[in-house]
Amino acid sequence: MTTEMTMPRRGAGAGGMRLRTAVAAAFVLARLKPGRLRRVLAGCARGARPASHAQTLEVLEAVVATSRRCASRYGCLPRSVAVALACRMSGVWPDWCAGVWATPPFSPHAWVLAEGRTVGEQAEAADLRPLMVVTVREGVHGERGGGDDGGGGTG
Repeated sequence: MTTEMTMPRRGAGAGGMRLRTAVAAAFVLARLKPGRLRRVLAGCARGARPASHAQTLEVLEAVVATSRRCASRYGCLPRSVAVALACRMSGVWPDWCAGVWATPPFSPHAWVLAEGRTVGEQAEAADLRPLMVVTVREGVHGERGGGDDGGGGTG
């Protein structure tokens, strides 16, 4: 027996290529200005069904197993975008959020919600203050106005 026959390849299986594509796209999208990122994700969310908590958690676990950078403490933005994109490839969309921790130390954070609960976070939704939310149910909430420069206030 060869090693290839006995050891599964990393990322192998149904969705392995799609998952790696979602992670790669997330790193590209994470470099966009906030307003543009919100608009791109809103376009991706269009036509999807709401994701369940279980579906989203499964995708999150696959994303962090695929990318060390997404798994890191500072990988919240690409991780959350990758989870949302990978979910969308299955026809569903979790609520994608970007904002800040509501408790000290106040710092930026990005996360996903499904069924009203945070997915893969040690904090509850009450510990986080969203400034931008892309949801499948009602479109985009949070950021208002602004052009392609990502400007505009928060709502």
